[in-house]
Amino acid sequence: MFSAIVIDKTDDGQTVTLQQLDESALPEGDVTIDVAFSTLNFKDGLAITGSSPVVRKFPMVPGIDLVGTVTESGNSEWKAGDTVVLNGWGVGEVHWGGLAQKAKLKGEWLVPLPSAFTPAQAMAIGTAGYTAALCVDALIDAGVTPDQGEVLVTGATGGVGSVAIALLKKLGFSVAALTGKASEADYLKSLGAETIIERSEMSEKGKPLQKERWAGVVDTAGSFTLANACAQTKYGGAVAACGLAQGMDLPATVMPFILRGVSLLGIDSVMAPKAKRLKAWDRLAKDLDPAVLDTIGQTIGLGDAIDAAKKFMSGEVKGRYIVDVNA
Repeated sequence: MFSAIVIDKTDDGQTVTLQQLDESALPEGDVTIDVAFSTLNFKDGLAITGSSPVVRKFPMVPGIDLVGTVTESGNSEWKAGDTVVLNGWGVGEVHWGGLAQKAKLKGEWLVPLPSAFTPAQAMAIGTAGYTAALCVDALIDAGVTPDQGEVLVTGATGGVGSVAIALLKKLGFSVAALTGKASEADYLKSLGAETIIERSEMSEKGKPLQKERWAGVVDTAGSFTLANACAQTKYGGAVAACGLAQGMDLPATVMPFILRGVSLLGIDSVMAPKAKRLKAWDRLAKDLDPAVLDTIGQTIGLGDAIDAAKKFMSGEVKGRYIVDVNA
């Protein structure tokens, strides 16, 4: 038997409960894992609170991230005793996820835990931090360099934003943080942000082309924030878009792209191929100070995750929730 958070749906609506399950209930997969830690992401919050139809198969164990130890493997790449990390691949949406003490997954979805991090630190990073690394890699691959000017990070106090700021600072960039939480300015500066910008400055409709300011952008918001970010990006700059916290619309024009040569880079963390995943985790291992993770992460038990998801969705949380599934 093992403990798991289970989302179910009936004619009366959605239910979310902490349950004891038999291992025979685990879904198909060729690698069985004793989960050590999971985490809460925006998508997990949507799933647990039912705010959006993220879950497409019921019953479902949420949790798009996990780290743990392989106990059984039918996959030649993994053996019992290996410590592995899972991010995305539809886990927590169509396949049981990490908010449980056991998981059964496809071996091709897994990557090794980098030696630079403990299991708990890997979940302080989680999909949010891994996505931040994908964004930073994309900006660098697009030719953005520190000498070209400031890089803007939107949704700065969130998991993606927090890790992106820390990575960019380590790489020598001057970072501007966009946030609706002015009270967290000291937190953002401790991560490496030099400039704090009030979210409202970019959250409303703006001109198609605005004063050039950013060499690059990491955007988690979408909607008007992303449109304004593109309109303010310098000639030849790049914008890495990975989220829709403000909205999934993009009320922009083509002018930044055809008059300034701005590149809009779509960042997908869910189905990213293994080579990109390994590159992102290598970036994190080299350029993210593990001490930063103590600043952005707070640990809760599995039984606390349901209430924590509600706080997450109401905007009461900064940084990351690490879930100790055995606590």
